[in-house]
Amino acid sequence: MNATTQGTPPINRVGIVGCGLMGSGIAEVCARAGLDVTVTVSRPESVEPGLNRIRNSLGKAVAKGKLTEAERDAALGRIELVPDLKAMADRQFVVESIREDEAAKVELFAALDAIVEDPDAILATNTSSLPVMRLARTTGRPGRVIGVHFFSPVPMLPLVELTSSLLTEKPVADRAERFVSEVLGKEVIRTADRAGFVVNALLFPYLVSAIRMAESGFATAEVIDRGMRLGCSHPLGPLQLCDLIGLDVVASIAESLYDEYKEPLYAPPSLLVRMVEGGLLGRKTGRGFYTYDR
Repeated sequence: MNATTQGTPPINRVGIVGCGLMGSGIAEVCARAGLDVTVTVSRPESVEPGLNRIRNSLGKAVAKGKLTEAERDAALGRIELVPDLKAMADRQFVVESIREDEAAKVELFAALDAIVEDPDAILATNTSSLPVMRLARTTGRPGRVIGVHFFSPVPMLPLVELTSSLLTEKPVADRAERFVSEVLGKEVIRTADRAGFVVNALLFPYLVSAIRMAESGFATAEVIDRGMRLGCSHPLGPLQLCDLIGLDVVASIAESLYDEYKEPLYAPPSLLVRMVEGGLLGRKTGRGFYTYDR
C-alpha cells in the first residue's frame, strides 16, 4: 500500500542522507516495503561499509526466519548508495540521518532545499533532540519539513515520533503519517516540537541521573545496571544503554535538551564530558562504562 494525499502521487522514491546505524536501518525498512531507495553518504569510501551494514542486518533477518533469501536479495536490489547529495533530486520523501549536530543539519537542509526538485516532496529529519523549526526555517519550503524520529534498531523497534513544526502544513503531516504507518508499518505518535520530543525528554534525565550516581561513587556501573534490570524489568541498565547509544550522542542530546529547557537534570555530567573528550564512547570504540571486544 502507498501513502497518498489528494492531488499528490504515491510515495515510491525515498532518499536517505547518511548510512550509519540509523540511516542504514531506515534504508532497510524502506526497501523491505518495496520502495526505490537512494542513500547518499559523505564520501566514496563510506559506500561499501554502508552496504555491508544493510547486508548484515538483512542476513540476520534471514537467519531468524523473518525474510527469505529471495526477499533479502530483492530488498538489496532496491537500494543504491552514492557519495553525491544531488542524487536526492528526484526523491519524493527525503530523510536526513546524519550526526546530531545542529550546524551540520542546518547546512544539509539548505542544500536539500536547492536540490530536491519535486515541489510536493517531504523533507524529514530523524533528529532525536533538535526542534524541527530550527531546520525548517533554513529552507524555502518550511511547510514541507517534518520530524520523523525512528528508534534503533530501526527494523525491530516499531515506534516513530512524528513532529510538526508550527509551520508544517497539515496535509504534509497527514501524508507523512500515512506513509510511515501504512507503508513502513510503524506505530506513530505525534509530538510537540520541543527538544527531545516525548521519549528522549523522559529518557535522558534517567540516563543522566545514572551517570551522576556512578560519578559520585554512590554505586558502580554494574550495580546501577543490575538494579534497574532486575528491579524494574528493564532489558538494559541505563549505563549499558548509554554505551549502546554512544556517549558522544548521549552528551549531544543532553546538551540540546539543557539548551532548550535550562533544567539541571538535563545537563551533561562532568564524567560524561571527560569520557567523550577521551574517546571513550561505548561499544563503538570498545570502551565506555564497560569494555567490549571490537
